[in-house]
Amino acid sequence: MTEQRTAIVTGAARGIGAAIARRLAADGFAVAVLDLDEAACAATVDAIVVAGSRALAVGVDVADEESVTAAVARVAAVLGAPTVLVNNAGILRDNLLFKMSADDWDAVMDVHLRGSFLMSRTVQAHMVEAGWGRIVNLSSTSALGNRGQANYSAAKAGLQGFTKTLAIELGRYGVTANAIAPGFIETEMTVQTAARMGVGYDEFKLAAAAAIPVGRIGQPEDIAATASFFCRDDAGYVSGQVVYVAGGPRD
Repeated sequence: MTEQRTAIVTGAARGIGAAIARRLAADGFAVAVLDLDEAACAATVDAIVVAGSRALAVGVDVADEESVTAAVARVAAVLGAPTVLVNNAGILRDNLLFKMSADDWDAVMDVHLRGSFLMSRTVQAHMVEAGWGRIVNLSSTSALGNRGQANYSAAKAGLQGFTKTLAIELGRYGVTANAIAPGFIETEMTVQTAARMGVGYDEFKLAAAAAIPVGRIGQPEDIAATASFFCRDDAGYVSGQVVYVAGGPRD
């Protein structure tokens, strides 16, 4: 890159988002680390700065329109107009359908779908103006259906349709949109899932690895590597795709 570009990664205080932020910084981007709690972004920002790159922590509620507008404006003012967006922010409110509250359904939809919509709608203006952009949405293998995750599965499946539509609408402006659907990745969320199921985490990981063709569970860096590819200049002919990063084939 002849001129440093700016990337935004939501939900980047920890886990997959933090790994993606660090990887994009290593790739040469200035990175805005966004999360609901700005203070929680400090570790990710510090790691990027220590490695010699530019980073900015920004607190944002991705489901709130005014918060998103203010966050993106701050990023543009401090780091430069963002032309890469990774929509990673997510929450779990797992339960079986008959136990799931309307609030649990709405909360998941608001963060995953409304949040990705608001962030993409706001950032795409900078991309269109630049004539270049990359949007990466985090889906999940749960999009194929998963017991106890009617809300999460629906949201992650919705992100795939959202991604394909963005690719159709924005392609003429030099903007690509792709989705990554992680399988079992070792994060705080998988710890929560094991707890919900009443299973010890080590036992949970061993059982998961045994069912994965490559024989191991995934790490956040596995997802970061795929995001890195989608954000490259030479990935400009790849758009509207959903890549399952799950250690084996998925439908």
